Parts: sequence; C-alpha cells; structure tokens
Amino acid sequence: MANERLRAAIRAVNLTIEEVAKAVGVDQKTAERWITKERVPHRKTRREVAELLSVAEVQLWPSLADDLHTQSSDSTELVHLYPSRSAVPFALWTELIAGVRERMEVLVFSGQFLVEQHDILPLVKQKAEEGAHFRFAVGDETSPAVVQRAVEEGTTGGLEGRIQLMRRYLSKVSSLPNVEVRTHGTILYNSLYRFDDQLLVNGHAYGALAGECPVMHLRKVPDGPMWEHYTQSFERVWKEAEPDTL
Repeated sequence: MANERLRAAIRAVNLTIEEVAKAVGVDQKTAERWITKERVPHRKTRREVAELLSVAEVQLWPSLADDLHTQSSDSTELVHLYPSRSAVPFALWTELIAGVRERMEVLVFSGQFLVEQHDILPLVKQKAEEGAHFRFAVGDETSPAVVQRAVEEGTTGGLEGRIQLMRRYLSKVSSLPNVEVRTHGTILYNSLYRFDDQLLVNGHAYGALAGECPVMHLRKVPDGPMWEHYTQSFERVWKEAEPDTL
C-alpha cells in the first residue's frame, strides 16, 4: 500500500516529492518509493524529511514506533491532523476502507458520503461474507439532538433527510451476517470512523458542518490513551443505541 501519511504531509506544506527529494539530497525515484512502496529512509534522511515537513518521524512511518531512536510508543497514536474532513485525501479513505480485515465501526449522524463518494456497500457485503464485522451507529432523525444540530448548522430539515437517506442505504446490508446498524439520539461531539487499528476522529464545532471540521488520524498502539478514549465513547453510544428497523 502507498504511504498516504507521507503524501498528505508533503501536500500540507505545498511541496512536491521532487522538491522534498532535492531538499534532503536524494534521487527523486528513491523519494517516490517512500510513498509508492512504503520504503523507510535511512535515519539521517528521515529526520531531515520530518523537519522539513514539521511532522514527527513516527507519524510519517508508524513502523518506527518501537525504534529507540524515535519517539516512544505512548506518543505515536497521532498519524496526521487534517484541517477538515474535506482535506482527508480520497486515496486515504479508499485505502482504509479497502484494507478492512476484522472490523469497521462508524459513529455519525448521517455519513452518507461513505456510500455516495466511496461506494462502501459492495465492500461491506464482500468483507462481511469473509468474516469482517461492521457496526454503524447513525442518528435518529426524530431525536432532539439531531433537530438541534440541524438548526445550529443551518440545515433545518436537511440533516434529517440525509440521515433517512443513509438509513435507506444501510438497509441494503443490515440483514447480512456480521453487519449491525443502530440509531442513536446522543449529542454528537465527534464522528468516528474505525478501520481495524486505524481511526479517523472528526471533531465538531458549533455552527459548522462536519466536512469543515478537523480530523485526527489515530492508530492503535499499546496502552494508547487517545485510542481508548474514543473507542470507549463509541461503545457508550452503541450500548444506548437502538437496532434500526427501517
């Protein structure tokens, strides 16, 4: 798989891979392999790349988490911080969704972009048949929390409609083994998208659309406090949510 973390970090500072290669004194083809083949540069080079991009080495190359010359594992959960959900590369969503082997968990009010932009339903069906587990917690469009959120973001009626649309989409796979869909009426402080040991946390701000709000890309590490914080939040909502009967 491609190193989308490195690709995104390069784009975030408005550089090209050619410019990065030149800045750290390596051949362009060598630098391209850092992305296309997930090659890890030598220690001196990767430090220079990390400094150039203002990103910790281990965020660019998570496999270095246990390297004594990089940051300790308790500070390596954050892979990348995106200024908005819209800024998360399409290729990263594709990589994460296609890479699911054991579980995918989603906590949203709507999340219909997963179907309309990323066509997840065929993948859900295929991977569920292969043994992967899927849990989708979507909003109850009649709940006070959803109605209030729609008013706050200036989409009165619109959010409710998007939720109904997503529920309709998910009804096509909700009866499959290993697929569960529930509805909830909790205040949604964050939307969560888990893909095995990777997690996208889309924070929310008053009056702002979800696509405008920042996203943290986290990875599971031993005793990772951030991972536990958000996955436990998902479990609390899931416990209160009701099976969708649409």
